[in-house]
Amino acid sequence: MSSSTSFHQSSRQQKPPKRSWASTSVSDFQAVLKSSKRVLALCGAGLSASSGLETFRGAGGMWRNYKASALATPEAFENDPGLVWLFYAYRRHKALNAKPNMGHYALAELARRKGEEGFMCLSQNIDGLSQRANHPAAQLKLLHSSLFDLKCFSCPYIEKDNFSDPLHPSLIIDEASITARLSAASKTNKKSLSNSTSKSPTIPIDELPHCPACKTGLLRPGVVWFDESLPKQTLTEIDQWIGSGLIDLCLVIGTTAQVYPAASYVQVASKEGARIAVVNMDSRELGSAGSLRSVDFLFEGDAARVLPDILGGVVGGLEEFCGGGGDGERGSG
Repeated sequence: MSSSTSFHQSSRQQKPPKRSWASTSVSDFQAVLKSSKRVLALCGAGLSASSGLETFRGAGGMWRNYKASALATPEAFENDPGLVWLFYAYRRHKALNAKPNMGHYALAELARRKGEEGFMCLSQNIDGLSQRANHPAAQLKLLHSSLFDLKCFSCPYIEKDNFSDPLHPSLIIDEASITARLSAASKTNKKSLSNSTSKSPTIPIDELPHCPACKTGLLRPGVVWFDESLPKQTLTEIDQWIGSGLIDLCLVIGTTAQVYPAASYVQVASKEGARIAVVNMDSRELGSAGSLRSVDFLFEGDAARVLPDILGGVVGGLEEFCGGGGDGERGSG
């Protein structure tokens, strides 16, 4: 089996096709799912949309409202760490007040039913909702790490699974004023942040969380920012799983599959004979999963509703995993 390693540095995007010949038959898909010995899933922000968390490139998406260069790069953190922290404190706050939806529970149960050799989920999400749906950790690879991990900007210190809200007294979130406080990073703000080094910081540096190890460095969100490499150990584990046998079915859930290396895994699976099954709110934005064939599947709609339906033949009813109402209890990971 070929490795996906060669794709890791690519950052190109693909235009979606005008028409898909893929099947929309739930019964046909369920037959394929039951017979598939190895299933790979790639999940994006659309999986968590029903939980109340924003997507990124869809209508109203986060990066259509804010400048990624102002909030999600090492340079942005150096320029105004308080602004960056405010943005991520807001996202932490929203994620902790959201609940896993039926899509998260369906995938978690599929992982249990298929086992470690039979199912692997690659998640681009950092919101912690899959973990809180009790998705088996060995079958969940976080490509962009987690909102709830912390790193020192100056030394190797790392802290996993910090669910404090607020993380620091300076990062208390006021829903009524957060948009105004983040206005410096809004796409409607024409001023260049690179030319604003003389302005007052959003939050004074001495009021931000500092590293408990080196004492001098600032803590930063442990997520993978733009222009940063994905976790090497995670990529190695993914390549080892992919290389251990042929993939029969690849699920592409709630993602435009435009960002690499994540999108490359769909290509690898397809080239080696896997059927592709896409679950997305918008069938016009499918990225690397756009060239669907007649043997593939396309289910347009909310992943929280579609996944329990199409996976039901394998995972069965999900009431015991969500208290019968589709919501999980707020947990610690």
